[in-house]
Amino acid sequence: MTRPIDDLITVRDCLRYAASRFSEAGLYFGHGTDNVWDEAVLLVMRSLHLPLENNTLFLDARLTRDERQVILERIDRRVHDRKPVAYLIGEAWFMGLPFKVDERVLVPRSPMAELLEAGLQPWLADHPVERVLDLCTGSGCIGIAAASVFANARVDLSDVSDDALEVARANIQLHGLEDRVRAVQSDVFDQLEGRYDVILSNPPYVDAEDMADMPDEYHHEPRLGLEAGHDGLAVAHRILDQAADHLNPGGLLIVEVGNSWGALDDAYPQLPFTWLEFENGGDGVFVLTREALVERLGKS
Repeated sequence: MTRPIDDLITVRDCLRYAASRFSEAGLYFGHGTDNVWDEAVLLVMRSLHLPLENNTLFLDARLTRDERQVILERIDRRVHDRKPVAYLIGEAWFMGLPFKVDERVLVPRSPMAELLEAGLQPWLADHPVERVLDLCTGSGCIGIAAASVFANARVDLSDVSDDALEVARANIQLHGLEDRVRAVQSDVFDQLEGRYDVILSNPPYVDAEDMADMPDEYHHEPRLGLEAGHDGLAVAHRILDQAADHLNPGGLLIVEVGNSWGALDDAYPQLPFTWLEFENGGDGVFVLTREALVERLGKS
């Protein structure tokens, strides 16, 4: 009786095998893909350091035994451990950019990528962007993507987790941005000084009910990056309370709160949240100006 490592010879063979295993296992997809085939392509092609697009040239290439062994081990871990592919390959993509990731940070997946690709328009208008803060940065993907859009801006990547900041620093180096992007340890705004033109944040926002019901895949991610009290707003309250003190006139606060958006709306009926819609999916992201925060929350 032969084994898969003996029967699977080409890239095409491994892709078909992975898709079949994933379909049979009933995996949950929510970390960069949303279907069996894309998950298989991501795992197989990136395990071989091959491109995700324009890769048909390689489909019938024969693999070495060591390459097949790596792929099969990762397929097994995806199926049996329910570990997200991003952690298995040590890589995720955000706004078309690669990022190093491991289980110290969330897998990048924020719909803010779409907003950044549009240069934060129309919300930014002609307001200059010289300083950007990525609050609760994790891997640093949002802030580094912002640095790629606003080529003259200085960007701070802030997180309470020293482990997350190690990953963020690795990604700053990966993208060669040491001259204008830095990682800063801070519990929300507590250790931050100065003001920013834009504050972007994907903070923890999962409420107690959703934490209890999450698929197994999400339990590989750090709870510190997900859990935010019974209503999912523990961190969002702190951000709204202090953001005006850290924004320049005309500055923007853009925050993702996911499924907790309804609870946030109810908690702040005086705030004129603009809830964004995304062509590529995702919701629960709001935009507020500094002026709205000052006027409606009585901030100075």
